[in-house]
Amino acid sequence: MAISLSKGQKVDLTKTNPGLSKVIVGLGWDTNKYDGGVDFDLDASIFLLGDNGKVTSERDFVFYNQLEGGNGSVVHTGDNRTGEGDGDDEKVKVNLSSVPESIQKIAFVITIHDGESRNQNFGQVSNAFVRVLSEETNEELIRYDLGEDFSIETALIVGELYRHNGEWKFSAVGSGYQGGLGRIATDFGLDVG
Repeated sequence: MAISLSKGQKVDLTKTNPGLSKVIVGLGWDTNKYDGGVDFDLDASIFLLGDNGKVTSERDFVFYNQLEGGNGSVVHTGDNRTGEGDGDDEKVKVNLSSVPESIQKIAFVITIHDGESRNQNFGQVSNAFVRVLSEETNEELIRYDLGEDFSIETALIVGELYRHNGEWKFSAVGSGYQGGLGRIATDFGLDVG
C-alpha cells in the first residue's frame, strides 16, 4: 500500500522498507486540450546535490541528453515527447546503495521544454505526479499527486530523495518556478550561460 503524500510532507523510505536499495521514480502528467500549434513537451530532470544544495559539476545533472549520473547510480530511462497514455511518462532508476557519499539529495524536476517561447505553463497541465517504486517488486511505495495549484510556472521541483541519519527519505516538494529549466539549474549551481 503506497503512502500518499501532500505538499511539504516527508517520509522514510529505507527505514520502513529494510533492504530496499533499487527504486524507480516515475513521473507523469497530462496536458489539457491545447491549441497553440506547437507540441507540448514536458521533461524530467534530476539534480544530484551536495551538502550545500548545489551540484558539484555538470555530471550531477541528469536529463534527456545525459541519461546517467552519480557514477551510474541514477539513470534516466529516456525522453517521452508527448505524455500521452496512462502511467509514468518518464522514469528514473536510482540505486540508493551506490549513490556517491558526496551526494546528499536527489531533486526531481519537471519542466516544459521551451515553455516561455511557446506560451505554455503548468496551468495547462493536469494529473502531474511523482511516485517511488521498488525496482525489485514493482510495488508503489510513495505517491505524491501535485494537484492543480500551478498556473504561470514552467518548471516544478516535484520531490527529493535525501539522506538522513544513514537512511533515505522522500520529500514532496511541489515548488513551482517561472524561467523554466534554466532558472532551476542556476539555483542548483549550474552555469547555463
